[in-house]
Amino acid sequence: MTPVERLRFWADVMWRWVRPNLRTFRETRTPKLWLLSLVIGAAVAVAAVMFREAIGLVQYWWLRNTTEQTLTAAQNVGWYWVLAAPIVGGLVVGRLLERVSARRAGNVADVIEARALTGRPLGLRDGLWSAAISAISLGSGASAGREGPVIHLGATLASVIASRRKLPEWCARTLLASGVAAAISASFNAPIAGVLFAHEVILQHYSMRSFVPIVIASAVGSVISRIWFGEASAFIIPDYQITSYWEFPAFALLGVVAALVAIAFQFALFSADYVARSVTIPLRYKPVVGGAIIGVMGIFFPHILGVGYEVTDKVLWNQLPLSLLIMLIVMKTAATAITLAARFGGGIFSPAIYLGALTGGAFGLIAGSAFPDMASSEGLYAILGMGAVAGAVLGAPISTTVIVFELTGGYALSIALLLTVAIAHGVNQAVHGHSYFHWQLEMRGLFDHQGPHRQLMRTKKVMDFMDVVAGDAGRETIDPDKDTPALKPGDTLEHALRQFDSGGHARLPVVDPRDPTTIIAWATQVRALSYFNKALIKASEEEHK
Repeated sequence: MTPVERLRFWADVMWRWVRPNLRTFRETRTPKLWLLSLVIGAAVAVAAVMFREAIGLVQYWWLRNTTEQTLTAAQNVGWYWVLAAPIVGGLVVGRLLERVSARRAGNVADVIEARALTGRPLGLRDGLWSAAISAISLGSGASAGREGPVIHLGATLASVIASRRKLPEWCARTLLASGVAAAISASFNAPIAGVLFAHEVILQHYSMRSFVPIVIASAVGSVISRIWFGEASAFIIPDYQITSYWEFPAFALLGVVAALVAIAFQFALFSADYVARSVTIPLRYKPVVGGAIIGVMGIFFPHILGVGYEVTDKVLWNQLPLSLLIMLIVMKTAATAITLAARFGGGIFSPAIYLGALTGGAFGLIAGSAFPDMASSEGLYAILGMGAVAGAVLGAPISTTVIVFELTGGYALSIALLLTVAIAHGVNQAVHGHSYFHWQLEMRGLFDHQGPHRQLMRTKKVMDFMDVVAGDAGRETIDPDKDTPALKPGDTLEHALRQFDSGGHARLPVVDPRDPTTIIAWATQVRALSYFNKALIKASEEEHK
């Protein structure tokens, strides 16, 4: 064989090896997915920048300041401005909620629900109004975070783009996660954390074919954000170092304390929401009442107003006394619970970071007074507390750890931070069993954290696998005097399987919801089980490809 023939032979071998992979790459629409993720990353980044600037514009009318230095600005204006701003903001938010939507402004739980129910995309109109409500809320001094609204806005843009391209379900879910990654990356200048959060919280699995488009969107979001806001981290901190490895028991204890703060914070959110739902005043007045309470609290503790990044920064620089740190833990918890219960827009990530910094700072001061020769700076403990409380509340220990790294630049603390976050997350799981987002989903009847089998059984409907009766003339009827078991098209797969099992039926009639005596289709147990198995296999393939 000549050298040329040998070269042709090996080229043919390589081509036969590569060709099926290239065909699969093209047939699964992966090139289109990568391109769309690039577009989504840019669009979401621009939207995140506009959202952040909108908060500053709303804030300017009463603080004469558009930055996130809300504490300093609030201390330099009259007390009447601090009282009036949340009330006026509540008036506007109440009117918008009543006119636009009865639901609270969008949050991360809405995005997880959209991922679980792929056929139900997030509406662009609702997403834009949700962002507007959140910007007005936060700009008026409401005690909440900007991450939830930004994530919801990013996911909305991604959902709209995906729904108009008629892509497969896994592509739509990947683009949804790409929008979330770009939102976090653009909002917090944290591209790695954006990628991890999208996998850990939204997709809830790590898929190889989803990784590239999510990274593309996150990278684009970070680049655009850095062009606009600069490359600095959200918090600039001193170069903290661990004083002694004997401190690690203290770090573990901080994890337990942070978990208790996270648990109390979530219980406060649950309780305030329950009380607000039981109050019978019109929806338009709930934000006004909540705004009045926030305004009164803000007169005495302006530290609780807005996102709270300036206060967090002061804790990291050891600028607050122990008594104020402990008091602010209570006040910020109450203020955030009241804000969200009153139907203001906003998220919980920034408040969780805030509470974590306070908890860690207070713990560090106490540890320093007890062991002055061994304890590190309170600022170091504040960084660890940030990750521990936020990780426990969000149910995202990995991405939260990386977010804290990227927000503070404190990579040297990796071992201590991982330990503290893990213990806090474990204690929270032992008490609550799930994150705050999954509690919100359970309130809607979606038990997403219990695994794909539970999700499929409660989201798939009888209409997905029933055999429709052809023509109205051939339809049978059910005798209303007989207790004949029947299904409806909107019944869940779980309900259908229970009906088959409890009565030992192999086939059940599906009746018209408007006329329970008319049979419009038939559902068989074999067909239901086959449909369930195929859906499980499809979910497993998506998680591992």
